[in-house]
Amino acid sequence: MTKPNLGTYGVFGHYSMWQRLSPQQLQEIEALGYGAIWAGGSPAADLSWVESLLEPTTHVKVATGIVNIWTAEPGPVAESFHRIEKAYPGRFLLGIGVGHPEAHASYQKPYRALTDYLDQLDEHGVAPERRVVAALGPRVLRLSAQRAAGAHPYLTTPEHTAQARELIGPDALLAPEHKVVLTTDAENARAVGRKALDIYLNLTNYLNSWKRLGFTDEDVARPGSDRLVDAVVAHGTVEDVASRLKQHLDAGADHVPVQVLTGPDKLVGVLTELAGPLGLK
Repeated sequence: MTKPNLGTYGVFGHYSMWQRLSPQQLQEIEALGYGAIWAGGSPAADLSWVESLLEPTTHVKVATGIVNIWTAEPGPVAESFHRIEKAYPGRFLLGIGVGHPEAHASYQKPYRALTDYLDQLDEHGVAPERRVVAALGPRVLRLSAQRAAGAHPYLTTPEHTAQARELIGPDALLAPEHKVVLTTDAENARAVGRKALDIYLNLTNYLNSWKRLGFTDEDVARPGSDRLVDAVVAHGTVEDVASRLKQHLDAGADHVPVQVLTGPDKLVGVLTELAGPLGLK
């Protein structure tokens, strides 16, 4: 299976944020050398906003991070995939995942539900190499390499990236997201990071993932220890942040979606500052 070519770094943001950016801003992000736009959240199956990101750009990819299998039926998602693929061949990557048990009353046997969903994507002609799976634990990481192009871990560390690469082998895509606050004020950066992390500190899949990485109950208890926040939210100078992001590549990542914790009005400015140290310019 051929890995999707997403470039070395991408940009992650909620799908609603991407709709607030102008065509010019999207073009600027593409021109900076970021290879993919990752749209987080749990968008509806029609994915009606994807074309608005692809139309003003020429080669940047768009990936979902993620379509939630509990809220978006595979048939309509596949129809959306084929619609987008017909208009913009090769530029859309379908990311799917199981979400959180706390958020869905019907959340039962998530691994079986995920494999069933992948089976239905197969039936609807969405090729494995055109999809990725949100994966944290070993079982789903292995599945991502067997049934998709690879894995899109979220809120992890370079240590997790190294472990994931061992599990999925050299041929699967590994695209771990990492958060960024571009400031040398550590306390301010941690405050911003804690605000972004707060919801995840009550979600068992993330808590379990962090504990597998060696974080303690005290680390992952609200509001999150400095150790945890510093591990999953890069901050400092542009060189400090770039160095942290590059650690994922050194650990085996193919591509790192960068989530800048700022508003859309400041996003392009931060990405511009980072582009040089990341080797994109």
